[in-house]
Amino acid sequence: MSTACSPAPTAVPGPAQVPVLQVDLADVAANTRLLADRAQGALMAVVKADGFGHGAVDVARTALAHGATWLGTTGLGEAWPLRAAGLRAPLLSWLNPVDADWAAAAARDVDVAVPGAEHLAAVAAAPGRSRVHLHVDTGMARDGAAPASWSALCAAARRAERRGQVEVVGLMGHLGCAEDPTDPCNGLARTRFAWALETARAAGLRPVHRHLAATAATLTDPRTHHTMSRVGAGLVGIDPSGTTPLRGALTLTAPVVSVRRVPAGTPVGYGHAHRTQRATHLGLLAVGYADGLPRAASGRAEALVAGRRRPLVGRVSMDQVVVDLGDRPVDLGEPVTLLGPGDAGEPTAQEWAAWAGTIPHEVVTGLGAAARLQRRTAGATHLRSLP
Repeated sequence: MSTACSPAPTAVPGPAQVPVLQVDLADVAANTRLLADRAQGALMAVVKADGFGHGAVDVARTALAHGATWLGTTGLGEAWPLRAAGLRAPLLSWLNPVDADWAAAAARDVDVAVPGAEHLAAVAAAPGRSRVHLHVDTGMARDGAAPASWSALCAAARRAERRGQVEVVGLMGHLGCAEDPTDPCNGLARTRFAWALETARAAGLRPVHRHLAATAATLTDPRTHHTMSRVGAGLVGIDPSGTTPLRGALTLTAPVVSVRRVPAGTPVGYGHAHRTQRATHLGLLAVGYADGLPRAASGRAEALVAGRRRPLVGRVSMDQVVVDLGDRPVDLGEPVTLLGPGDAGEPTAQEWAAWAGTIPHEVVTGLGAAARLQRRTAGATHLRSLP
């Protein structure tokens, strides 16, 4: 097979074009309406990680306009931009170090989760009266108080309540196996959550808000809904249970930077991981793993070019990938769709996740965090009148 050098590619005329990551808030709105309809209680829109890479403030505004009544973040640092944007909906932050700015949370009307005695003591010692949600570990050995320490935590929280330092308004947990509704660990988690609630009530606490379900359980298991469901991935089109069609809200396009005609046997990219099987055209796209495309998808990923699926060949590089165009060269600057909702046959976040051996959550948050992609937002005109 020939390994001769390929001819030089044709240069792009005029100003350079750039890859574009578009967020369609109409899809977020549709997903929120569906989830709000499924939830037996209130719906909390979880906009952590910049709204799963889709823009936290835009996603929050959209969700609140279409059925959500609460907002949720992990760290307090994610909560401040929501308040700064004028969003006054109830807001919970549940993953913070013990020395977080609890006073600021109380002053800005941000509820906080308490996963243990040390956090409770720190929250109680801060100025202001904090609204807290006690967090119980329902079987993940991750965040939340272990069952062995739960009774003591509830008793200490009640004492802090009597002193006027905190108000226990919520009880929360998390399901470790909700993507499979038949997994026995879900039953154990439901039982442990029920026990935690009974224990809290026996200590004299009266948590009004009780939430265990995230997206998958909201869609598949009403027994976990209690008074509120927390949904994040579902807002942007990801259903971990795979049971419900949701609308992917991200579309990634990149213009063809150059095209070259190559003979069979031409090596492509680092390590010559791919060699062309026949004479073909190769198109270069200026986007890569630094922009959120998973390198682990190398050799399996595809893109939509002029209405046809075409393989990405060679390794995904830091800032470029190569698409095998076959016998149809394209115009320089023509947009190639790398990811989208799938309406026109383009790859979805779920497909990219399968190619990379990961989950779609990682794909969309990686793309959303990429600084070099030009971001555009569609479907936002209905948000202008919101607070």
